Amino acid sequence: MPDPRFTRRGLLAGGAATVAGALSARISERSPSTGGTALAATPPDTTPQTPAGSATEPFHGVRQAGVATLPQAHAVFVGLDLLPGTGREAIGRMMRLLTDDARRLTQGRPALADTEPELAVLPARLTVTFGFGPGLFAAAGLGERRPASVAPLPRFTIDRLEERWTGADLLLQICADDGVTLAHALRMTVKDARAFARVRWTQRGFRRSPVTQAPGLTQHNLLGQLDGTVNPRPGTPDFDRAVWVNDGPEWLRGGTTLVLRRIRAELETWDAADRTAKEFTVGRRLDTGAPLTGRFEHDEPDFDRLTPAGLPVISEYAHIRRAHVKDPGMRIFRRVYNYDEGLTARGHSDCGLLFASYQADVTRQFVPIQRRLAEADLLNEWTTPIGSAVFAVPPGCAEGGWIGETLLS
Repeated sequence: MPDPRFTRRGLLAGGAATVAGALSARISERSPSTGGTALAATPPDTTPQTPAGSATEPFHGVRQAGVATLPQAHAVFVGLDLLPGTGREAIGRMMRLLTDDARRLTQGRPALADTEPELAVLPARLTVTFGFGPGLFAAAGLGERRPASVAPLPRFTIDRLEERWTGADLLLQICADDGVTLAHALRMTVKDARAFARVRWTQRGFRRSPVTQAPGLTQHNLLGQLDGTVNPRPGTPDFDRAVWVNDGPEWLRGGTTLVLRRIRAELETWDAADRTAKEFTVGRRLDTGAPLTGRFEHDEPDFDRLTPAGLPVISEYAHIRRAHVKDPGMRIFRRVYNYDEGLTARGHSDCGLLFASYQADVTRQFVPIQRRLAEADLLNEWTTPIGSAVFAVPPGCAEGGWIGETLLS
């Protein structure tokens, strides 16, 4: 039965109207078709078929899904700016509405008044994750409750930021293993946000599906690198210390912070470099991800090893040396997606990375790493940050609750 507190009209108007009924959808029983020559003695296979896209990720819990969740094949990040005059009470109504959309869609149920309910029945591990930008705290009159690190990043020398990819008051991070599921969830949630906010930017990303990528293997990005080798592993003490807020603002306990960087890849000049130069730049072998001083991807790099000529095997300017953090609890958790906007008029690729970094504290964890990379990272020759935004990711909610209630209620 639908929760009578969550109705489109009631939430938009701020009332508590009840629902007379709600849309529902059911997957009808299906019998697989048989092909080839019919054999009279062979009865048709009546085994129920479970669609591969029926897998779900839990929505309710202490933490929002979409952070420690095994990355899905498709992602869209949507930045929204609140409309003028949208204050704390209205933001709360918006989050109640969007939370209800997310809890239904992620479990394979249509949102209220969903005009295409058939598109919701295959959730394909859909997750919807919400983040609050600096402007949301100001609009809600809660500036004193904004974590100090949830603010625009310092300007780094390598940045070439474009306004169309930078900042936002509210983030929707929507991920799924199916593109149709993703598109439908995007449409339904953004439709319900229109009364409160306008879209500032939309950034779509992709990576290999867990169906096609062997479990436990690190993904290659479009530069051919294995991206995420030294990531903290979800479920471990190091991950919990690095990612989840445990000693910050009370309302954010169990949440995290997100830095989203749009990084353009200069593939045309990267293609001109030979394999030796590329591996020297990164400090790892492109095929296996092994450090230049090791044999396997997860071997610890030996930064002290020298060549016969007395030079470091892993250059002091190699990417892995500049990004290295000794304390696992001070690392960042990278959930990276590729983007590809097609070809320019000259036939060059317009592509790169949607670098999503999660950490307990942006100032103590992300900023020092980014400063070292900006100062002297050989990879800067082939990558350019063109977008940047920072968000507080609130904790999850219980059944009947809503995302953001610890801050807004």
